[in-house]
Amino acid sequence: MTCNVPLMLRDSLAAGLLGLGLLLADPVAAADLPPLAHSLTAQAAKPAPVLKLNDTDGTLHDLAQLKGKVVLVNFWATWCPPCRREMPSMQRLKQALAGEAFEVLAVDVGEDADTIQAFTSQLDTQLTFPILLDTRSRTMREWQVAGLPTTYLVDRGGRIVSSAIGGREFDHPELVAAIRAVLKDQD
Repeated sequence: MTCNVPLMLRDSLAAGLLGLGLLLADPVAAADLPPLAHSLTAQAAKPAPVLKLNDTDGTLHDLAQLKGKVVLVNFWATWCPPCRREMPSMQRLKQALAGEAFEVLAVDVGEDADTIQAFTSQLDTQLTFPILLDTRSRTMREWQVAGLPTTYLVDRGGRIVSSAIGGREFDHPELVAAIRAVLKDQD
């Protein structure tokens, strides 16, 4: 499931979802959604576009400075149900790969820090990876993101080697194994 809603409709959609009480803390609402997938699609390596954005605290993050590490880049928004559901598993993945040359960058599309803070404060898990602000959706367009959530795996050389559209269970053993395989590649 992806959120292919035009971004200009996101505010009215977000208000409607919140107004109806369809927060993911509600187990009944979550039970109605399809399961999260647990794979990425390998692709021919290509250079990752520029990704240089501030996080919710105002700190600048630049993907180019993470060369030598494998980076999971996830484009998401708080109004997107599968995006909301996959966040805790992204944190568990970060914890599972702690101490390895691995980073997570979550790029929120079109929202402000207050909206993101309101969402993350509802989670049972504290997120320790940076949430970057793509408030004008420029980076999303440069990365040619077609729907949310969209995830890219960037290798140590700064190349996209796999991707996925739709929600993922990032700490699933198959996905962890795929990321570890990229981590072992030292080119």
